[in-house]
Amino acid sequence: MLTVYNTLSRSKETFTPLEPGKVKLYACGITIYDHCHIGHARALITYDTMCRHLRATGWEVTYVRNITDVDDKIIARAEQNGEEINALTERFIAAMDADADALNVLVPDIQPRATQWIDEMISLIQTLVDKGHAYPGENGDVYYAVESFEGYGKLSGRSLEDQRAGERIAIDEYKKHPLDFVLWKAAKPGEPQWQSPWGAGRPGWHIECSAMARHTLGERFDIHGGGSDLIFPHHENEIAQSEAANGCTLANYWLHNGMITRDGEKMSKSLGNFDTVRDLLTLYHGEEIRLFVVSAHYRSPLAFGPDSLDQAKAALTRLYTALRGHDRLDAAPDATAVERFNAAMNDDFNTPVALSVLFDLAGEVNRARDEGQLDASATAASTLSSLGKRLGILNLPANSYLQRGVGSEGLSNDAIDQLVAERIQARVDKDFSRADAIRQQLDDAGVSLEDTGGQTLWRRN
Repeated sequence: MLTVYNTLSRSKETFTPLEPGKVKLYACGITIYDHCHIGHARALITYDTMCRHLRATGWEVTYVRNITDVDDKIIARAEQNGEEINALTERFIAAMDADADALNVLVPDIQPRATQWIDEMISLIQTLVDKGHAYPGENGDVYYAVESFEGYGKLSGRSLEDQRAGERIAIDEYKKHPLDFVLWKAAKPGEPQWQSPWGAGRPGWHIECSAMARHTLGERFDIHGGGSDLIFPHHENEIAQSEAANGCTLANYWLHNGMITRDGEKMSKSLGNFDTVRDLLTLYHGEEIRLFVVSAHYRSPLAFGPDSLDQAKAALTRLYTALRGHDRLDAAPDATAVERFNAAMNDDFNTPVALSVLFDLAGEVNRARDEGQLDASATAASTLSSLGKRLGILNLPANSYLQRGVGSEGLSNDAIDQLVAERIQARVDKDFSRADAIRQQLDDAGVSLEDTGGQTLWRRN
């Protein structure tokens, strides 16, 4: 039984899909005007991990993650760069795809781009105008009338009165209510534009997801996800637009991942306190970044500090070290461990508890191997490998991970293998002084040796 925390009800609920055995999931994607940062990586990894678990436990998932490729920030960045908007977005979409691949994030089933769905957005806006939920302003913009939707504020828990008192509202003489928001923006010189019943212009940000979700998953679907920073106003506005137009609930369950923080502040491009995934990947493996993300519950804030990824690297090394020497990972799984893992993931995708099952299995692999219980060690190793993949890690042969790269002394893998062979021969010849000298040479080069099971294994530190 799967339970999820529903932001809409502010409680954990048993998940019941609209259609038995099937899950329709929409997650808000990235506004594409720069390289992805570690905060974006958390969202990408979070919903990818959910999909992996759902599919592994028998659900048929349709996963949609959109791309916003027309927006004020995109236009401003293209102008700043002296670059065509299409060239900018194509460049950063390619970069995002490369980053996602390095993080072992699977490609969504559907990945709509906003600019490909303009006609559907115009149609949705027209429906809202026809139903009295939207109105054209004298400036050529079209606004959503928040007072026309009785449920406005139900996701964020903010009443219109509270929002008006607590927000700095820009004065706009064309609005009927200060909190009304733009559905269609009148064209400005040099900006991308499309023809509409209200004149040339482009869509507002909020209408994009309402239109793309409706035309990829239908008027009502199971799960809508995104970062907690999107609860208000973006997701609140999505609900108002979609439910007013369609006359039904938009999503049954609203899931939101917490923010990554640095020095107590949300990590964001606007604050300039972010690390790009691209830069981090020059120093860390994508699985290390991924393990860092899943080490915290998706709803919790996640502090990013100078040692965060070093700790994740050490943890992942421990798991891969347990798998080393197990070339065949096809033993029947440990049913108890699988049950514990599934119980954790079915409890609102509790990845920290699921991860603890992997470390318990790693300990069991090592214990059984040390005691000569080879069948038990093989069972634990196979289970560790398969459950690790459910979290998007442990996808490499153990030695490929542990022996990757070049150490501080510039030793290649072949050079290390040669030194290890020389040390083995020295020990056979009882030249222990030479054997110790080689071990010290490798240690100085950042290479650790482990003599186990009649063989010598090595890994880079």
